Amino acid sequence: MTTTILGVRHHGPGSARAVRSALERLEPDIVLIEGPPEADALVPLAAEPDMEPPVALLAHVPGDPSKAAFWPFAVFSPEWQAIRYAATADVEVRFCDLPAAHGLALDGGRSGEAETAVHADPIGALAEAAGYDDPERWWEDAVEHRTDGEAGHGSVFEVIAEAMTAVREGHVPDRHEARREAYMRRTLRQAVKDGFRNIAVVCGAWHVPALATLPRAADDDRLLKGMPKVKVEMTWVPWTHGRLAAWSGYGAGVTSPGWYHHLFTAPDRPIERWLARAAAVLREEDLPVSSAHVIEAVRLADGLATLRDRPLAGLTEVSEAVCAVLCEGDELPADLVQRRMVVGERLGHVPDSTPMVPLQRHLRGEQRRVKLKPEALGRDHDLDLRKSLDLDRSRLLHRLGLIGVPWGTPRETRGKGTFKESWTLEWRPEFDVSLIEAAVWGITVEAAATARVCDLAEKGAPAHGASAHGASLHGSPAHGLPGVGLPAPAAGAHRVSLAELTALVEKCLLADLPDALPYVLGVIGDRAALDSDVGHLMAALPALVRAQRYGDVRGTPAAGLATIVDSLLTRICTGLPTAVTGLDDDPARQLVSQIDAVHSAVALLHDGHGEGGHGSGHGEGGHGGGQRTARGIGQGIGQGSPRGRWLATLRSVASRSDLPGVIEGRLVRILFDAQMADDVQVRMSRAMSLGHPPARAAAWVEGFLSGGGLLLVHDSRLLAAVDGWLTGLSPEAFVDVLPLLRRTFGAFAPPERRSIGERVRSGTAAACGGGDGGRGGTGDGADHDDERAAPAVRTVLEILGRA
Repeated sequence: MTTTILGVRHHGPGSARAVRSALERLEPDIVLIEGPPEADALVPLAAEPDMEPPVALLAHVPGDPSKAAFWPFAVFSPEWQAIRYAATADVEVRFCDLPAAHGLALDGGRSGEAETAVHADPIGALAEAAGYDDPERWWEDAVEHRTDGEAGHGSVFEVIAEAMTAVREGHVPDRHEARREAYMRRTLRQAVKDGFRNIAVVCGAWHVPALATLPRAADDDRLLKGMPKVKVEMTWVPWTHGRLAAWSGYGAGVTSPGWYHHLFTAPDRPIERWLARAAAVLREEDLPVSSAHVIEAVRLADGLATLRDRPLAGLTEVSEAVCAVLCEGDELPADLVQRRMVVGERLGHVPDSTPMVPLQRHLRGEQRRVKLKPEALGRDHDLDLRKSLDLDRSRLLHRLGLIGVPWGTPRETRGKGTFKESWTLEWRPEFDVSLIEAAVWGITVEAAATARVCDLAEKGAPAHGASAHGASLHGSPAHGLPGVGLPAPAAGAHRVSLAELTALVEKCLLADLPDALPYVLGVIGDRAALDSDVGHLMAALPALVRAQRYGDVRGTPAAGLATIVDSLLTRICTGLPTAVTGLDDDPARQLVSQIDAVHSAVALLHDGHGEGGHGSGHGEGGHGGGQRTARGIGQGIGQGSPRGRWLATLRSVASRSDLPGVIEGRLVRILFDAQMADDVQVRMSRAMSLGHPPARAAAWVEGFLSGGGLLLVHDSRLLAAVDGWLTGLSPEAFVDVLPLLRRTFGAFAPPERRSIGERVRSGTAAACGGGDGGRGGTGDGADHDDERAAPAVRTVLEILGRA
């Protein structure tokens, strides 16, 4: 009986090459590999043609997927090469590490960690003994760059075993490490007992001395007796090179997986090939890199290796050559090569025959249907919701977000139009764990998202387990999900607010969840009927109004939305006069933000005037749009329309004398923009009179000007009023109001501040303070010269075809 122990560096291409060569020479009848024995049945999948590393073994506890552990493999991992050899040679493979069932019970997800903190880097100890200050550099020189076949004759493994024996001298393993090595020895004894005569063991170099000599079986059994155990399930999942840079299930990470992949797949002339690829990457970014650059970069890398007494240029040398020659000293493109090549974002793939929960399998089919391939490197996608394929893609991404799988991250859309969406898609390995967690909600993405939304809405229901619009929610069809039982919220769980409930409506429309929408709307109706807090109602309205627009654009109208919106707006209009009473500064500013949000939402409720109110809200008038918006809102709005009722409420509240300054100023500005406040100068003069404290006057100005500073640029009378009040303050009062004024004017765009300053400095404001507003007598800042403006006007008319 022969046992050969091959001590390796996890994820090392030199080790991988040496292991493959050694196994081909030894021709063992069984290969034992460091890893969880529950994965033995999954080994045949490694031979499938669709299995593409990097991949990982995933162990998780059914019902509690948060307890999980990964064992990743790259193509340059020695363990993977051992598995591939065994599959090709029809040799049995067994994993010999501590079972995941024990590891997850002991530490809840760290069962794969191999080394303790004190001895986490045995390679570092060897490198230091050899006079190297960089363990990576030592390993590259000693193992990774050996291409002369020496490793295949066993000398490298013998040297590593001898070195590790010296490093571990006097070391006393902790309990976890001792148990792991005891189980490795138990597996080795079992292989001998099963009649295998030529045994090869592939494990981390640190464990070689512990397996070289077998103590009594009784001693190992005593260590392993009584360990806690949980039920686990195992599967293969895709992995990425980027995740290999973190500490893995083997307790070993590599910071340059792309470089190691290159070393393993290009053993001949690796430096020349690497630098040629780097040049291609730079050319893709339109950088001028010629073949002469590559030749000089190769010469520099070789020269640096010679100066440093290295057998072959390593990553340090080629990186310096890339920066100095290919990038001509510019670190920015050199960083691009680092990201794309040194680390890289290669995403593996597992075959369809891999064990999966139904939700994972359904998502695979959906990805094929909408033609979105999971990729590790973030990629931008612009969707046109008028196209059926893009609409399906949008729905899938929104549904995944609802179940905790944020494959797509929304980003700002360029251009105008609610039919556009922009996403950045980046697949991460941990999403497979999230899918396993979400599998409790359903076997398809749509079903899981629907059940998840209903559960979230249930936490916001007026009474636990029942509502006015349906029967008990648990296991009943009241929410449109026959046979789907929803777990009851835990005691003390966070109750979903009314605003969060209305946000769910928006998400239901974006994700196209027709079965969840009626239930969520019912819960909202019940909550709104019982909620007397106007702030809650105001926070809830904007999402519902946006949901109406999404329903129109995406072709998924939501019955019942209009009724709820109208009810909420009516109650807001009724309760707002009471809500503005007796507020301090901070609550008043918070209420102003809610008023702006409701005002913007009401502007989206069409009264037959197109999109005229679309630009209103907190920013209306702030960029020269105040007068335009006024014409869109102020003309032809009946008192019975939503906007008419809302503006009538604001006008009624603004006439009161007990309002906080910031609220009164903001309401006057909204009414002014809507052409419903003809006496704005009188109101401003009254608010800034000596009868009011300077702080209140400053707050009034803050509210009035929160819509933007262009109003002061174009209306000389208002500018004169503000300027006159400000210059009339006493020094002490000016110091008191300065922080408020600084915050108000600091929010203006720099061009606005500059224009206001120029008008004040030129005396325009003072000149218009008591006159007719300049030349035109309109009071709107029409201080222009008709003769000088005439050529520009003629040009514009010609462009418009009206000359």
